[in-house]
Amino acid sequence: MHLLCRHLVASVSARGSKGVTKVQSFGQNKGEITVTSAPESGKPVALIVLSLRIGLQVSCCAWSLIFFCLPVWADAASMYGEILSPSYPQGYPNDVNETWQIQVPVGYGIHLYFTHLDLEPSQDCEYDFVKILSGGRVEGVLCGQKKPRAPGSWIVEEFHVPYNTLTMAFQSDFSNEERFTGFAAYYIAVDLDECMDFVDEPCSHYCNNYIGGYFCSCPPDYFLYEDNKTCGVNCSGNVFTEPTGEIASPNYPSQYPENSRCDYRVALSPGYSVVLTIHSGDFDVEPADSNGTCHDSLTIVSGKQHFGPYCGRKFPGPPEIRTRNNILDIIFQTDHGTQHKGWKIRYYGDPVTCPMSVISNSVLDPKKDRYVLKDIVKVTCVEGYEIVTQRDSITSFLSSCQENGEWSNSHLSCVPVNCGDPPRVDNAQASYVSELREPLYTAAVRYQCEAPYYTLENKEHVIYQCSASGEWVNKEMGTKLPKCVPVCGVPSNPIRDTGRIFGGTRAEKGNFPWQVYFNDPRASGVLISDRWVMTAAHVLEGYDKPPMYAGVIDVRRESLKWEAVKLIPEASFIHPDWKEEPTETRIDFDNDIALLKLKDPVKMGPNISPICLPGKSPEYELQEGTLGYIAGWGQRERGRLPADLWKAQIPVVNMDKCRSVKPDGSDDSIVYIFTDNMICAGGGKDSCQGDSGGAYAIQDPLNDTRYYVAGLISWGPKCGTFGLYTKVARYLDWIRETMSEHEDEEAWQK
Repeated sequence: MHLLCRHLVASVSARGSKGVTKVQSFGQNKGEITVTSAPESGKPVALIVLSLRIGLQVSCCAWSLIFFCLPVWADAASMYGEILSPSYPQGYPNDVNETWQIQVPVGYGIHLYFTHLDLEPSQDCEYDFVKILSGGRVEGVLCGQKKPRAPGSWIVEEFHVPYNTLTMAFQSDFSNEERFTGFAAYYIAVDLDECMDFVDEPCSHYCNNYIGGYFCSCPPDYFLYEDNKTCGVNCSGNVFTEPTGEIASPNYPSQYPENSRCDYRVALSPGYSVVLTIHSGDFDVEPADSNGTCHDSLTIVSGKQHFGPYCGRKFPGPPEIRTRNNILDIIFQTDHGTQHKGWKIRYYGDPVTCPMSVISNSVLDPKKDRYVLKDIVKVTCVEGYEIVTQRDSITSFLSSCQENGEWSNSHLSCVPVNCGDPPRVDNAQASYVSELREPLYTAAVRYQCEAPYYTLENKEHVIYQCSASGEWVNKEMGTKLPKCVPVCGVPSNPIRDTGRIFGGTRAEKGNFPWQVYFNDPRASGVLISDRWVMTAAHVLEGYDKPPMYAGVIDVRRESLKWEAVKLIPEASFIHPDWKEEPTETRIDFDNDIALLKLKDPVKMGPNISPICLPGKSPEYELQEGTLGYIAGWGQRERGRLPADLWKAQIPVVNMDKCRSVKPDGSDDSIVYIFTDNMICAGGGKDSCQGDSGGAYAIQDPLNDTRYYVAGLISWGPKCGTFGLYTKVARYLDWIRETMSEHEDEEAWQK
């Protein structure tokens, strides 16, 4: 060891010389030093030249010298010293009690040695003694006389103290009669080997001594804690992000390091929760002490969940630890005690699960027992439900299981299909017959026509249900809406009496609600539906769109203005086989039938309703004697045109009756044409001019509560005798085809 010295100190003692030993310190002489010793006269008696060496001890002649070198950083005054008993080398006085405190720099110990000891001897040194104390304990008690321990040595007693402080006490009793000379002691600061001189190891691993101190160091992969004494393994900061993996303690399955804290973190993607599995055989950590305290421990923390601390030769916790978080921290702490093999943990990410249903009233495709993160399903509303958006309505959408365990698009909702209010049907009312009173899926309504003037075609009532398609549907008719057709042939005021038009009786309101008044030309028509009027073809000659009125029996101007319903014709249709001839010379009234289509439907009521058409069954074949009603505003007996409606009941007669009547003023050369398309009726009661186009109404053979139009007032050879009526039954196909062709959706009565 090389040392730069600031002071070189020589301790010189003389043997058997009466001179005074002079101790000098030489700090600047680099090559040699000179030590002199002189008697009381002051003359030198010895000259010693020494080369500079460390720890050099010289004994020659009667001199003894010890040299030591002080480090440049040490204070010479604190590195060595001399302690002499009072009056040394003369006899020490009685009753002495004196103490010396010795202190050297921190990091050094003290070497105390005596070169002379001459005290009164006693049992257990109870009289006179020197006591040495250090660190609270007695290092030694000296008394009596001591001689050098070994030949050639001048030290009679010595102490090595591994501390930088020491106390020396001297005590004498009341008598020193033999004049014992006392003691001479010296101390020097010596370097400590802190790594070896103490029972307690100053370092957890490697201790390194140097002059004045020591330092600790660590093995590879270890680091030194802030206390500069303890080594630990730098096993923190590891972050595991893979979906599955293993984590083990340092050196596993070899012994884990002591004095360590290992922090591991599992950080999975959001939407996963960490699951740990620990096999019992993969865990061996120093067991807890008698108080149950784990000095080495494994702790697991995930959010607010806390597991552990765990220790022992087998894992004391559950074999599987499930967390509710995607982040988990593993903390492993060890002390400086016994080490074991440690632990191994397996982890995996359990994807978050989503509910088995995205929204109510829906089904998922595909169907699974469990839906997890990133699963995508098609959500379809159950039948009769839909999703209403701002733009339109849909029945399905895609949804994905999200990180928060909720489905995307879960704000949508499947609501019952709304069919809207039941479609309006003319002259009908819809009322709910289901418990559900809203136009939603499965709701049902019944359509009922406005009785007694309208009825459902072929049905008394019909039920429609709100379907899954959003339409009102009937089991038989589908989406086609019902039709309310006017009730035909039923007078609101049944006819009570009989009479003849030509001199007959006035009709009452409601007797003939199908009667239509033609103002110009003066004639009649018959209402056969809410949009069609039937009349005689000759009425329309020169008048394709005549003004018409319904609902009145009084055709005076005021009555027509306030009570009548004016009918505006849209088109007229004369039978294609009607022959146009001059009125004055006409002899052929075959096919005297025409139809008028109204611009708008006419509302039915007590004074307005159609008459029925005849059927094609044999029951509608007219027999002689069958009675029927005629009505009109035509000419009466005195040639006047009445303002009120007149009526009469007349029978069907043989055609020969009509052939036998000769018109007034006609000659035999005029031959009128009679055909099977005509009905001959009358006999004392008859129609006349102005009645043309009116109905010959006969009670329905299949339903005696109503009337049908068997004929139209056409012509007659002479008023008041017999008249000829167009046989409507012969024109049913043309009537229906015309109505159907010009109004496809027209519903006329059966």
